[in-house]
Amino acid sequence: MGVRTRKFIGAFLLVAFVCAYAVGVVMVGEHLPDLAWVKGVYFAVAGLAWGAPILPLLSWMNRGGGEG
Repeated sequence: MGVRTRKFIGAFLLVAFVCAYAVGVVMVGEHLPDLAWVKGVYFAVAGLAWGAPILPLLSWMNRGGGEG
């Protein structure tokens, strides 16, 4: 599979993941105690943590293929 094809597929997967991740974070956030500092810490960590799970996808998307 060429690099362009992987990037095209990866872009859709990336958008789908970020949307699902955001919905999941908000759903969990609704069940947290009603303390501003708890929600602040949770959303700060969750807002940064989305990058770690997509690193393999980004690596796959940018893998050299020679045909593309």
